Amino acid sequence: DFRVVLYPLDFDGNICGTDYGKNMTDFPFLFYINNYGGGVCVNDCPRLEGETADNLTDIRTLVTYGGLFRVPGAELNDTFIQIGDYTNSSDALFCSTENCFPNNSPQESWDSLGVNTGFGYAYYAADSYSVLQRCIITTTASSRVRELVRANSTMLDAGEAGYSFWNDLYADIYAARLYILGFGFAFALFTSFLYVFILRVPLLLSFTIWTSILLTIAFFVASGYYAYSQASTWSSADPQVRSDTTINVVRVSSFVLFGIGAFLALLACCLRRQIQLAVGCVKEAGRAMHRMPGIVFVPVLQGAGFIAFLVPLTFYGVHLASLGDIMTEDFPLGSGLEIAVRTWNFDPFVERCAWYLLFCLFWTGNFIVAVGDMVIAMSVAKWYFARNKKRINSFTVVGSVKDTLYYHLGTCAFGSLVLATVQLLRVILSKIQREVKKANSRIANALLCCCQCCLWCFEKCIKFLNKNAYIQTAIFGTAFCKSAREAFLLIARNAGRIGAITYVSGAILFIGKLFISAATTSASFYVMNELIGDEVFSLAGPTIFVFIISYFIADMFLDIFDMGISTVLQCFIADEEMFADRGECYAEGRLRKYIDDYEG
Repeated sequence: DFRVVLYPLDFDGNICGTDYGKNMTDFPFLFYINNYGGGVCVNDCPRLEGETADNLTDIRTLVTYGGLFRVPGAELNDTFIQIGDYTNSSDALFCSTENCFPNNSPQESWDSLGVNTGFGYAYYAADSYSVLQRCIITTTASSRVRELVRANSTMLDAGEAGYSFWNDLYADIYAARLYILGFGFAFALFTSFLYVFILRVPLLLSFTIWTSILLTIAFFVASGYYAYSQASTWSSADPQVRSDTTINVVRVSSFVLFGIGAFLALLACCLRRQIQLAVGCVKEAGRAMHRMPGIVFVPVLQGAGFIAFLVPLTFYGVHLASLGDIMTEDFPLGSGLEIAVRTWNFDPFVERCAWYLLFCLFWTGNFIVAVGDMVIAMSVAKWYFARNKKRINSFTVVGSVKDTLYYHLGTCAFGSLVLATVQLLRVILSKIQREVKKANSRIANALLCCCQCCLWCFEKCIKFLNKNAYIQTAIFGTAFCKSAREAFLLIARNAGRIGAITYVSGAILFIGKLFISAATTSASFYVMNELIGDEVFSLAGPTIFVFIISYFIADMFLDIFDMGISTVLQCFIADEEMFADRGECYAEGRLRKYIDDYEG
């Protein structure tokens, strides 16, 4: 039953909003009561705006495992939060004044048996919002609860602090979700398209790359200055609105940003000659892209293919997860009482099926990437070995797609299979590492860390070899094993030439990725700070998410140039080895000049 995965599970083993277990069809939302994940089904997530004096919480109304509990002075009526019927549950626990609100004191209530600092069977009614039918207490309401119940405390305990951090982060991300998606995907997509389009124009290429390098340095320095100024402004505010933790995090972040900017500036000065030479290689790849503008849509097709794969994978994954058994986990509370929380347990067959689905994810994901790489390599190879390059256009890309699908899917499948196998081994090893850590065996853990490091290096080698094997297949049409062997020998014969130029070219493209993600992140931070700065606990979480998403988008698009540069280099070397003696090289003067200048 897929509902057991999509709908929330309460402490008693019922699925909220369904008739699974007890009939909870009228109570589709889960209100969390403790940090163990235990909660009760409610008819709706409580919204307290206009219902209480502070619009945030009613500290004298508690949601419990046994229903709603109110003490004198409660602002909410006894029907405001409707809770499922748990009176007949063997795991239900009921509040009394002595257990949940002794001496009518909020401070004593926090440490009482029932609330137990957030690890009990009762929690205060607070303003919340719904996420996947789970009621999440808002950041401001959570802060208000802590203020009311811990007025005499100067520091939260470690458990509560950890819970508060993740709760605040989750709330901030939810509050800024539209900005994260808008900037992370739409703005980054637009910036990536624009950047790739500019890189295709030869006259603008050098200017764009050097401008990107300088602007990336400037972005980090300016962001550091802005963060430092904001921290200073917040620190000197009277009254102080931001917490000391937030101010210190922003101030430390500013120093980190200054350091990154200085490091990039020093790196650009030391590698200026290599950068200029690598610009020449990027120019040739840019010329190829200029003749085939349709090649920029290859990542879009890859993304569409991956999304199409995720649909059945998610379908099977959800149904597979529903095959688990609901188990009861008890946590000691004191006075002979235990808190019951329902968790999922899976038998070995379900676990093996999950491993199979994970392997399918690795294999198919790598296969989609391999097909895209093959299409790009074949398109650039056709451009390079064309005597009349004016005949090359976007239809060449269409032809490469057809040739890849008709002739080379086996090569892509085999290469991605090898890579997926290594990745699965790394995941299995990570699982073993977690088990060894529980056993507290330092020697075994050190050995497994070494094995993990070796597998990581091996995975990187396989990726590099696969990439060059696909290029060999695109040029010569050979099978995967022969292409991999020829690629290895070609790289060994020209290790210095390929290694140095590929490294510097990769550094240039990395700067481009940083430029796109830094521009997107800076713009999103400025807009979010102006529009929702006072509505979130901290903008650090949403900003980091924007950076991660925008970097992924930039990486997806600039990988076109990465593959194009590598293909141009291998085409030139193959051209030189096959046709140089006969004077029939396909390389044009500019490319030969770039390589000769580097070797000189």
